[in-house]
Amino acid sequence: MLLLFGTRAYLEAMLTVTFVCHFCGLAVPQQVYRRVNRFTLFFIPLFTLSRRHFVECSNCGGTTALTEEQANHALEWSAARAGGRIPGASY
Repeated sequence: MLLLFGTRAYLEAMLTVTFVCHFCGLAVPQQVYRRVNRFTLFFIPLFTLSRRHFVECSNCGGTTALTEEQANHALEWSAARAGGRIPGASY
């Protein structure tokens, strides 16, 4: 019997925010990402092993780790400024 299992990482761009980068010191757009590692069996993702959020500067490529609360706050802040909910966002 052959059993294929492992993990797979998924990278999802959540939203773009503009603020001063900690690394280069410029006010540039920065992308907020969610990286999810999932356990797979026969290439079918079954459950989430870990979830990580981070922001990446579009100018210098510097990354800063975020907590899940910080990432969700960024989504809520963006939705409030846009005047509605962001499609696909979980609140």
